[in-house]
Amino acid sequence: MKRTVYIRFTIILLIVGFMLSVQYNTVQNPETRDTRDIWAIRQELAKETELHSELLSEVRVLEQTIGKYENMVNESPKIALNDTVEQLEREIGLVDVNSPGLMITVEPSLESMIVGQAIEEISPDLLVRLINEINRFKAKAVEVDGKRIIYSSAIRDVNGKTTVNNLAIRHAPFNIKIGTSTYEDAKKMYNQLEASAIGDDFYIDNLRLVIGEPQHSMSISAYDQTVSKQFLQEVPGGE
Repeated sequence: MKRTVYIRFTIILLIVGFMLSVQYNTVQNPETRDTRDIWAIRQELAKETELHSELLSEVRVLEQTIGKYENMVNESPKIALNDTVEQLEREIGLVDVNSPGLMITVEPSLESMIVGQAIEEISPDLLVRLINEINRFKAKAVEVDGKRIIYSSAIRDVNGKTTVNNLAIRHAPFNIKIGTSTYEDAKKMYNQLEASAIGDDFYIDNLRLVIGEPQHSMSISAYDQTVSKQFLQEVPGGE
């Protein structure tokens, strides 16, 4: 009889202990709540809405391209093929671009010139950070000191010289041209670059960025070297 009572008492204690442990864990680790205010949530929603709009625009452009290509294939496969090749060359960067955009001038900082400090050339890491910042703002085309940046462009240090596409970059000052899809995009990029902290990184290296006003038309040269086809293979005819 006593043994049965002890067993029941033990089971009750186990249940009570389990419930207390669950309650303690809940108090110590409460469910994470979104503590942002309404304006922060509205800003996040605005960003997502803008991204959704951009994706819809891209889908619309692709659908138009597919429809145009299908019509051209029915009329003339050769014309359709040539048109596709030209479009790919534009997207890769193998043709000259004339579009809205802006120009950045990289030049020595005023303080360094006043005190007569030696101006080092821009480092590959700093140039890469600037290009990444530009591409983050959706640049259509970029040219650094007359050298077109494409998907395979390499920015590296070669014998103490910063190079783009294996060609050395001049000491400051030199220009960086940025092409955009529309003039509105150029104005937006201008404002974004002005507000960016990338200029502080240049100042540390005794350089400064002079961001030019948006332009309605800017000429950007084509990539003038051989494009690597290492991973491309020709498909035999009829396949």
